[in-house]
Amino acid sequence: MSRSHELMKAAERVIPGGVNSPVRAFRGVGGQPLFVARGEGSRITDVDGRTYIDFVGSWGPLILGHAPAAVVEAVTETVRGGTSYGAPTELEVRMAEAIVAAYPSMEMVRLVSSGTEAAMSAIRLARGATGRDLLVKFDGGYHGHADSLLVKAGSGGATFSIPDSRGVPAALAALTATLEFNDVAGVRELFRRRGHEIAAVIVEPVAGNMGVVGPAPGFLETLRDATTGHGALLIFDEVITGFRVAYGGAQERYGVRPDLTCLGKIIGGGLPVGAYGGRREIMANVAPLGGVYQAGTLSGNPLAVAAGLATLAALRMPGVYDRLEHLGANTERGLKEAARSAGIPLTVNRVGSMLTAFFCDGPVTDYTSARRADTKRYAAFFHGMLERGVYLAPSQFEAAFVSLAHSDADLEHAARAAAEALSTL
Repeated sequence: MSRSHELMKAAERVIPGGVNSPVRAFRGVGGQPLFVARGEGSRITDVDGRTYIDFVGSWGPLILGHAPAAVVEAVTETVRGGTSYGAPTELEVRMAEAIVAAYPSMEMVRLVSSGTEAAMSAIRLARGATGRDLLVKFDGGYHGHADSLLVKAGSGGATFSIPDSRGVPAALAALTATLEFNDVAGVRELFRRRGHEIAAVIVEPVAGNMGVVGPAPGFLETLRDATTGHGALLIFDEVITGFRVAYGGAQERYGVRPDLTCLGKIIGGGLPVGAYGGRREIMANVAPLGGVYQAGTLSGNPLAVAAGLATLAALRMPGVYDRLEHLGANTERGLKEAARSAGIPLTVNRVGSMLTAFFCDGPVTDYTSARRADTKRYAAFFHGMLERGVYLAPSQFEAAFVSLAHSDADLEHAARAAAEALSTL
């Protein structure tokens, strides 16, 4: 029995399902999850000593790769002074300044401890600022596990074919309306009927939790126009895309400015952190300035902020996003060529350095079309890649992430592995 298998058996006795986040259980692909011992650069090594090229990257934040020297040094230096104070620090001011400089839509920002907190807080703020209750989200979009957001959610929910969660009161679910991603006509019709009730629209400007699905031309612009025209707020959940698809996120890449933005992942450099922010007059509603309450003892904790500041400094270096685009394009090309050679239907959606290979004919433009993907074939592909030293997301409905630590040789290895794995399906 492998050490990973032994640890899973032990974990199942004390942790629900043996994991602290459902997708890690490998239920979407079958088999036993790997227990990771360490990571370095583009690779992870499991507790049994096997090493893999990693395209999960802690689900996105490790854009510099595992244990980059600058981040390790920043955290090491900071931890010598303590881990948390429950009081303001200079580092959190510097992080807020860096975010505001990168995102013109964010004149003020509040740091929190997770993406879920960021989205939950932004929604509360939108409701408090507008005096309205109705939230609009998109089928397959995932914004954390707060009650009002677990309505037709993707990611882990999609993996288990349970789009809603038990324990979410019907009264709360009724305050969330869902539409299909990229459905411009649906957006216009909902606002025509209920625009006066809508507090906010929350959207991943590039969906990452039904797999990667980019916005159709005019979709984000329609959201901007509809919310402005009806006095609602537009919230971009850039927990994944922030500092990933461009330094200024998806709003820089697509030229659409939201009212509120949620950030996470990369601004912690792999440590727990999140942030939400927007225009000054909206953020003035947050306590202690206003009546919208939100707090957190570990918000803006010095270790996460130090790691994030080191990461952002590296991302400001010339040529970084050109390099990420190059690496993402090469990964996409390798997958497509492997599928073509094997005669396997495959649709690869990519935005910058995040991508998903859907096992179906395209296009994949929303959650309905994403669900056409052959999850059994993906599971076989996943294990075929794992056997060849490549670690992908253990779910068809997730993104793969390329980091600056990935080399061209890594991508060539992954392309060969894909060709071999696909030829056996």
